Amino acid sequence: MPARLYGPTLQLLDRISPQLPFVQRAAFANLWLSRRLVLGTLEGSPTTNAMIRTTTAATIFQAGSKDNVLASRARAVVNFRILPGDSVAGVLQHVRHVIDDSRVEVSIVGGFSAEPSPVSGTESESFNLLERTIRSVTSEALVAPYLVVVATDSRHYSGLSPNVFRFLPLRLTGSDLDRIHGTNERIAVHHYEEAIRLYRQLILNATSR
Repeated sequence: MPARLYGPTLQLLDRISPQLPFVQRAAFANLWLSRRLVLGTLEGSPTTNAMIRTTTAATIFQAGSKDNVLASRARAVVNFRILPGDSVAGVLQHVRHVIDDSRVEVSIVGGFSAEPSPVSGTESESFNLLERTIRSVTSEALVAPYLVVVATDSRHYSGLSPNVFRFLPLRLTGSDLDRIHGTNERIAVHHYEEAIRLYRQLILNATSR
């Protein structure tokens, strides 16, 4: 699906760009000129590509029963992670347009289908509280919004508050990210201790207002 700089991803670039080398800083500061270049760069990594478009992953294929008989029917299940600003209906319309074959039926299957969660505001007191807490515990941290590209239980709270932040106070390296939900998944003990300190301070700051 089409790529675009939008919402949390654009805010992330705005926040981190002053700390980047000159060439990257200039590119992010002049998106009117460099937008296509920036999008092309972000498309080059699966992680950043998921921050600029609704992603598509074919997860199940089913067709045929014998190696010498052509299949009369075929079925595929495709998983979409929908970017904020897109919609379930828009994804279905896009898929039907791309396939452009009346013989292929496109429908929603499975037990989970939902619109993307609302984007929480970074101008809110809730975000300010989170930012102050992070800076008080890890003063060297650069605080910036980020698009969480996985489904979490926090989506069930969107009706209770306009500000629902998916926040995990852990230092994760590239190798840590590769191990998530995989073999030998782990975090460093001292990073776990830091996360406890940060959560504790967040509770104290929230209750002292």
